[in-house]
Amino acid sequence: MHKNFHLIALSFIPKVGAITAKNLISYCGSAEDVFSQKKSQLLKIPGIGSSLAENITNQKVFEKAEKEIEFITKFDIKAISFLDKEFPSRLANCNDAPMILFQKGNTDLNQQKIINIVGTRKATHYGKKFVADLIEHLASHKIMVVSGMAMGIDGQAHKSCVENNVETVGILGHGLNHFYPEENKKTAKEMLQQNSSLISEYNSQEKFVPANFPKRNRIIAGMADATIVVESEIRGGSIITANIANSYNRDVFALPGKVTDKYSTGCNFLLKTYKANIIENAEDLLKHMLW
Repeated sequence: MHKNFHLIALSFIPKVGAITAKNLISYCGSAEDVFSQKKSQLLKIPGIGSSLAENITNQKVFEKAEKEIEFITKFDIKAISFLDKEFPSRLANCNDAPMILFQKGNTDLNQQKIINIVGTRKATHYGKKFVADLIEHLASHKIMVVSGMAMGIDGQAHKSCVENNVETVGILGHGLNHFYPEENKKTAKEMLQQNSSLISEYNSQEKFVPANFPKRNRIIAGMADATIVVESEIRGGSIITANIANSYNRDVFALPGKVTDKYSTGCNFLLKTYKANIIENAEDLLKHMLW
């Protein structure tokens, strides 16, 4: 039996998210013990109502967990729980961290220096060139780069990491049974060949929904010491990531742009409202972070 079998099973229970699951485990002792509780015992746990207790005692989730373990075994995917030492320790400190992460690749997720780079899917030459130059100058500093595998700035970050042999981790908004967007599939394959990784909190049986993308931003923010926003509109997903990073008390940087440029409005707003430090080059990051 897989060491995280019961945790994976727990993740399949309807309406049991990471916070509820951790609460159940803390009251019951372990994920396995959660499933051995009677309904009357579960109802004594704060936040557990009758329908949720019913869901927990219905052990059909074991079949789904077995199917998932078959999938991850076949495709050499690791299931890392928040209780495992391999789990990103920075992320584990966030109360809404996932219970399980599925990892394709062997990257150490607890490296000494980790940043994330996020930005618009409609990146301009200005944004892409900044990312390429930044990663080229950071290559000798052993800094791991996290991003979201999306088009635009994310894709440029991962691509530049591959070109400069920098370890990078792509956080997906769907299970590891498929890949989106198709345009970044080649980069993803190259990442895996270079000791980088793809990570998801979603299992292979979960349906993809657009809401997954903003939700996965908390993983991008939580895994890193610093968030770097490169080109974003004021309501862009990157601003969500920056706000989450601020709530986690992490450093945030933003690339300034012309006040007339649509995709600089979000970065300029972060700077104007003191939610980010200005970044113009790699030296700004290294000095501020004392790296």
